[in-house]
Amino acid sequence: MRTFLAAVVFQALVLRRLADLHALITVPLFTLALVSIMVAAGRADLAPHAVVAATVIAVWNMALLVSGEVVSGERENGSLEALVAAPGSLTAVVLGRTVTTTVVSLLSLGESVLVAWLVFGVRPEVQHLGVFVSTLVATTVAMVGTATAFAGLFVLARSARTFQNSLSYPFYLLSGAVVPVALLPEWLQPLARVIFLSWATDLIRDCLQRAPVPDAALRVGVVLGLGVAAYLAGLYALSRIVNRVRADGTMGFA
Repeated sequence: MRTFLAAVVFQALVLRRLADLHALITVPLFTLALVSIMVAAGRADLAPHAVVAATVIAVWNMALLVSGEVVSGERENGSLEALVAAPGSLTAVVLGRTVTTTVVSLLSLGESVLVAWLVFGVRPEVQHLGVFVSTLVATTVAMVGTATAFAGLFVLARSARTFQNSLSYPFYLLSGAVVPVALLPEWLQPLARVIFLSWATDLIRDCLQRAPVPDAALRVGVVLGLGVAAYLAGLYALSRIVNRVRADGTMGFA
């Protein structure tokens, strides 16, 4: 626990750099662009969905660009050897840093709501607070799990930046952030359903509607299940990758 808390504090200090807050800085621009499209198309009723989309994009970017580089960043700095040799658990360090980044990324929701309200007078109203809070918690857990998987993957990937750039826009589409999954081509929908963000995005949208949220518990459970699966896969990959670079003598090779 001490290692985890130390990692949380360290990551909070690291996030003071503007470069790591790039996703939060661009949230107002994404919100302006997406809400403008809805309003200009005469569908102001869909403007709250654009607010959700801008938030999902920001949270995903923070996980991909900041949390995903937790281990590879240590490797580039030449500090990964000391981190692995230290008594503290590497897993606790990665978990503490990814949790901090994910929690900070949720500030994008407040940013997006504020911009939509000040500029367009749009105020998304949550109709089902319990489901909404449960979805945010489940999404946070799932995002941490996915970021942990990225952290392991990027240690081996010499071109991590290429992966990061490649995984941005396809996930904007598959997550249903901009276009609901139900409106995607039928052949693409099964692929979108294995991504936790598509379930989370649909749930958040449903929480803004007056109608009851169908199968809320089951859908929140799916988000949690996919997140836990990604976390376990990430831990396994991280363990195997660290053992491999130890055996190859490439721990500090970046």
